[in-house]
Amino acid sequence: MSKKLTHIDQNGQVTMVDVGHKPETMRKAIVESFVRVSPETMALLKDNALPKGDVLTTAKIAGIMAAKKTAELIPLCHPLFLSYVDVRFEIDDQESLIRVEAEARTTASTGVEMEALVAAQVACMTIYDMCKAVQKDIVIERCQLVHKSGGRSGTYDKE
Repeated sequence: MSKKLTHIDQNGQVTMVDVGHKPETMRKAIVESFVRVSPETMALLKDNALPKGDVLTTAKIAGIMAAKKTAELIPLCHPLFLSYVDVRFEIDDQESLIRVEAEARTTASTGVEMEALVAAQVACMTIYDMCKAVQKDIVIERCQLVHKSGGRSGTYDKE
């Protein structure tokens, strides 16, 4: 792995990486993050009884919309044409935990990890926003890349 900082030019100035010479390949990234709520909040969420409405549908739409705005939020991120974005949820009643999984795909000369990260985190923040009226101590935790494929560095799967 190269020790060279890719976003710093020869004069030490911040720069956007030139990916124009890189071949376009199919790329995919999957990110997971978790939202911890109380059992009472989880029951309200599952019953679609929270004051702001359908939490998970709203969070899914927010995550997809956010992925499409990633280059506007992350200063040196390349704008990408996204061929696919999805946000999925798994409920763990035992732990009062919502697993948020965001997937982004493109065919491009640069990766799509940032789009998946932004989608997951905005979906988590939307869950927080939709539930905060009934609970103040919600925790968003453990955001991490679980899969990446395409590009020069190949495939990565979290162990």
